[in-house]
Amino acid sequence: MHAHPFPCYAPLVNEGNPLAERKTRWAVLLTLVMMVAEIGGGWWFNSMALLADGWHMSSHALALGLAILAYRAARHFARDHRFSFGTWKIEVLGGFTSALMLVGVALLMLVESTERLLNPSAIQYQQAIAVALLGLLVNLACAWLLKDDHHHDHDHPHSHDHHHEHEHEDLNLRAAYIHVLADAATSVLAIIALCGGLWWGASWLDPVMGLVGAALVGIWAVGLLRQTGRVLLDAEMDAPVVEEIRAIVAAAPEGATLRDLHVWRVGQARYVCMLSLHTEQPLSADEMRRRLSIHEELVHITVEISQRGEDGAGLPATA
Repeated sequence: MHAHPFPCYAPLVNEGNPLAERKTRWAVLLTLVMMVAEIGGGWWFNSMALLADGWHMSSHALALGLAILAYRAARHFARDHRFSFGTWKIEVLGGFTSALMLVGVALLMLVESTERLLNPSAIQYQQAIAVALLGLLVNLACAWLLKDDHHHDHDHPHSHDHHHEHEHEDLNLRAAYIHVLADAATSVLAIIALCGGLWWGASWLDPVMGLVGAALVGIWAVGLLRQTGRVLLDAEMDAPVVEEIRAIVAAAPEGATLRDLHVWRVGQARYVCMLSLHTEQPLSADEMRRRLSIHEELVHITVEISQRGEDGAGLPATA
């Protein structure tokens, strides 16, 4: 069997997400304004819950800014030949960095809330509640800005439906959305704590809600680290498309046996596939590529085939 030359593929150009980038810029502006108000109000009115929310929001302002930089960098280097599979992972790296920042915020909230729980002080509840309510409104506005581009999913992380839905997600925007969502949650916790202190004298609620907020932020951060980390480390051999490739090979009438398979993601629902086969009957690498190309998410396919000859030697064909 003769060897086929490798086909010429068009470069994988990352077109970015202009709508998400524009919405994120607006979210940054709103977040910066509210961050100043909450940190100042928390310090002036002596509310740990309000301060925690403000610190949390400050990290979100930085994270949202990071998301914008990631979009711009991916677009700037989109046609740079050094990126053999495009610049999409710059956006994923932005999401991963945002998740690390969330971990830092959770730790800060944990330390400060514990200290306030051990050393309580007086709180000006009414003023702090007013600032916290305003913060919640800003968080909801930011969430509304980002919601159209985000698809939240609570399915089992190893289910096929989960993979199909999440492989279409913008992970950079997902990181920004989770920051805003975490901010909204901590705002709600701050309001509950302040109202409890005002109406029932339960001043301990303020630092306790700070601890609850820290745990919540930590959980979301770990989930985002796992999702972005899997992409950055090419640890997605459990994606549905991998099983689909195996099924096509197993169904080949030429008696194909899969010897080696590598699949990794280079974009939203875009994968590169490299596989090596052994066949008992003649099969061209181009034909196998044609069969695999029914899966549109496979944007680059490399096939190597060795067929057993009369003398038992393996004769390779690649495409």
